[in-house]
Amino acid sequence: MATLQELSFVQGPSEPALLELSLGQLLQAQSVKHSRSDAIVCSWTGIRYTYDQLYKRSRQLAKALLALGIRRGDRVGILSGNCERYVEVFFAASLIGGIVVVLNNTYTPKECVGALEHSGCRILFTSSKIGKKSMLPHLELLNGFGNGTVVSCLKNIVLIRATEQPLSESTMLYDEFLSQGSRITNADLDTKCDSVHFQDVANLQYTSGTTGEPKAAMLTHYNIINNGHFIGHRMNLTEQDSICCPPPLFHCFGLVLGLLACLTNGATLVLPSETFDAAAVLEAVAKENCTGLHGVPTMFIAELDHMQQQDFGKINLRTGIAAGSPVSPSLMARLQQIFGLPDLTITYGMTETSPASFMTSVDDALQEKLSTVGRILPHTTAKVINDKDEIVPRGVPGELCVSGYNLQVGYFNDPQMTNEAMVRDKDGRLWMRTGDEVTLDERGYCRITGRIKDIIIRGNVPEEVWRLDPCGENIYPLEIEERLAQHPNISQAAVVGLHDRKYGEVPAAFLEGPKLNSSSRPTPDELQNWVKEALGRHKVPVYLFWLGDEGVCQSFPVTGSGKLKKNELRELGNALVIAETSS
Repeated sequence: MATLQELSFVQGPSEPALLELSLGQLLQAQSVKHSRSDAIVCSWTGIRYTYDQLYKRSRQLAKALLALGIRRGDRVGILSGNCERYVEVFFAASLIGGIVVVLNNTYTPKECVGALEHSGCRILFTSSKIGKKSMLPHLELLNGFGNGTVVSCLKNIVLIRATEQPLSESTMLYDEFLSQGSRITNADLDTKCDSVHFQDVANLQYTSGTTGEPKAAMLTHYNIINNGHFIGHRMNLTEQDSICCPPPLFHCFGLVLGLLACLTNGATLVLPSETFDAAAVLEAVAKENCTGLHGVPTMFIAELDHMQQQDFGKINLRTGIAAGSPVSPSLMARLQQIFGLPDLTITYGMTETSPASFMTSVDDALQEKLSTVGRILPHTTAKVINDKDEIVPRGVPGELCVSGYNLQVGYFNDPQMTNEAMVRDKDGRLWMRTGDEVTLDERGYCRITGRIKDIIIRGNVPEEVWRLDPCGENIYPLEIEERLAQHPNISQAAVVGLHDRKYGEVPAAFLEGPKLNSSSRPTPDELQNWVKEALGRHKVPVYLFWLGDEGVCQSFPVTGSGKLKKNELRELGNALVIAETSS
């Protein structure tokens, strides 16, 4: 029988210690320890708050919430771009035990109404415009809120920023909302703050799934404070650091890996723009002398392209986080050549684990940062299992399961989905099934081999067809994508399985080149040979689609948090193949 050391089972370090604090207690403590240090810098609004100012602003807003009848456990919705007011609303609600429902600002009006109704929000903070997107259709649909026709639970809408007058009597401007707090005393506020427990739910995060109906993960103060703390600790963040954070605050990347990683470690969070703007990011990094930069690979690519088009001055970053999808060797080389980033880290997680469970260290070798997502974070346990729920040996692929302080309470009002995703083993330990296939090496480094649902099963066909060509294989899109991205004329690749009468599924690749004209593209034969040189013949993409070509999308479809919508690419690819074969 294999020993535990030989099996894919790892436990994180026991230091630093877990923090038993509510978000209000955290902010109060940091307002004393780092009172005059900048906590938040919002470049596009020109507002900066010290830790002390942020705490006082949050208390002022908390009083206004109390005046409007918001109490512990009530849901407080926010649908907004990144700004200092987003942060103060988040802490204000948390101070009095409100549960902040962060809504994706790419939601359609119908999706917005659905999330508000599902979560039972009593108040919504939003804007009449987010970036270039008008929110008037959302506000018009919500105009009948509270009267039993639309979102009957909703009692107030507050416009964080407004270019239009409120549409109804129950919609108020931000300053008008703030004035409501004058009726609440400090003693009243302190009583409400004291009733909040660190194990209370603080945040509802709608999982940015790429298929199916979204689910709302319930995350506690304890979950997200400690996850942010350990992330910042692994980045070696101190009060000397300022981290530029383009990812949205409505996602765990911006909220936990950005905001809470900074605030738990006394660093400064810089919000460069309301929605992602590569030029604004670079301007903020240069102006604020940022020491770190967060992003997903597509953000980094856009920023590097802008660096070639415009002089932003000297940029020399120390650290940051890349997450969401793998960083190719060519992208890593460009990042370090142009931005510095010797201590860039790679992070892996999911919303339901608050979010991070694995992360590289600043002193990890480059190869570990390119090929793995690092090692387990403190106070977290992970195992890799097969389809019989048995722990597999080191190096053998299987589904990653995570356990520890960072597990969500469950999905809001969805016990069935909670029980499917979170299971107890025979010893009573609760595990979150990630749906990701991984391997763990002998040193505990985790390598993602792909989403289990994205695995291409070549040979999953009727027996009479299989007998003609019995070469069924599981094909992992990620390794094909990584190989394609190594080609000098490809900046990004996405591989999906398309229907095939003979093999069931075959790989197809959607490709994006650098800023080159189409004559610089490699031929299909060249690319297929490129893959074949490194991978097996059966992993060679049968179909190749270039973004921007006739019938193909201009850019990769992504969710509001930057995840690739492979289901849409799969549907598009199947439609293109059908059109090609029928013509």
